[in-house]
Amino acid sequence: MSLTIIIIIITAITSFIAFNNAPAFYQMKFNAYLIHHNRQWYRFFTYGLIHADWMHLLVNMFVLWSFGTLVEQLFSIYFGPLATLYFLLLYAGGILFSTLPSYGKHKNNDFYNAVGASGAVAAVLFSSIMMYPQGTIMFIFVPFPIPAWIFGILYLVYSAYMAKQGRDNIGHDAHFWGAVYGVVFTIALNPSFVPDFFRNIF
Repeated sequence: MSLTIIIIIITAITSFIAFNNAPAFYQMKFNAYLIHHNRQWYRFFTYGLIHADWMHLLVNMFVLWSFGTLVEQLFSIYFGPLATLYFLLLYAGGILFSTLPSYGKHKNNDFYNAVGASGAVAAVLFSSIMMYPQGTIMFIFVPFPIPAWIFGILYLVYSAYMAKQGRDNIGHDAHFWGAVYGVVFTIALNPSFVPDFFRNIF
């Protein structure tokens, strides 16, 4: 069984339990105030195991399943026996790094909360784009495939814009910084991905 599937199963089970257990949900969600003032550091990671509702969970896990298995395969090709460790660092690092800006901004705000694996999923998605930019992404409402690297640019621009607007309750900044982490981490593992990326898109 792939690591992606294991993560999906663990996340789905934990989210389901939290849906029906408000105290557990409260103890696991990201809250910068409690992290900073009560030293509840575990919240940097546990929030990625729970979700706001079924749709939130299904979208994140579908995207993770769509691109996680590809990243695992590519990591195996490039990094051999270290592939599993690197994938764990990619995913866990995406969960952590994507919340650091929010932590700095809201550490004295008791009312700011966040849940969901969006930052980690974005890290995996953009790692796949970095290694395989010639891939395509399909949407039901778009009648043609979108090149992965073009989707990546649009995703970053949209996430940055919506994060500044702050008009909804979606953690767009987590999407943005998770994506940035995915790109930087992948390049750090193998800098040759950069010239390969531009060679593949041109």
